[in-house]
Amino acid sequence: MEIDAPVAGRALVVVVDDRSAHGGVDALGPLVTELLTEAGFLVDATILVAGDEVEIRNALNTAVIGGVDLVISVGGTGMSPRDVTPEATSEVLDRELPGISEALRASGLAAGSVDAGLSRGLAGISGSTLVVNLPGSRTAVRDGMATLGPLVSRVVDELSGLDE
Repeated sequence: MEIDAPVAGRALVVVVDDRSAHGGVDALGPLVTELLTEAGFLVDATILVAGDEVEIRNALNTAVIGGVDLVISVGGTGMSPRDVTPEATSEVLDRELPGISEALRASGLAAGSVDAGLSRGLAGISGSTLVVNLPGSRTAVRDGMATLGPLVSRVVDELSGLDE
């Protein structure tokens, strides 16, 4: 008899990358999916979108409406004109959680990730879903996911009412 491990929640990954969205190889989606699965999440899907505010917002809204507990977006948090993930995310969030964004930037800088330190990424709540933006580099994703571990479980528990 097999006993299934407890599930931390349902998650969705949004990769913001023009090349991947138009048929290129997605190197970050599988990494985030692997790290989320290791953390006990069931990953519903990975959505590839271009650096377009409407596309990003639609992907985030789809996840929230779909009832996932966590959405991790990767990419589009820098300074170029195509980096509009924070703007799209701010339109979806009901409340920001700046402590999570600050922790991600601080841990990324401490780990030597310039991308993390320059990220304009946001974190917050939309409905009962935690939405977190990560920079689009493997180093920033690995460090960001390690930093998010205890924070995400606390937020998901509180949002689901398990922490009452």
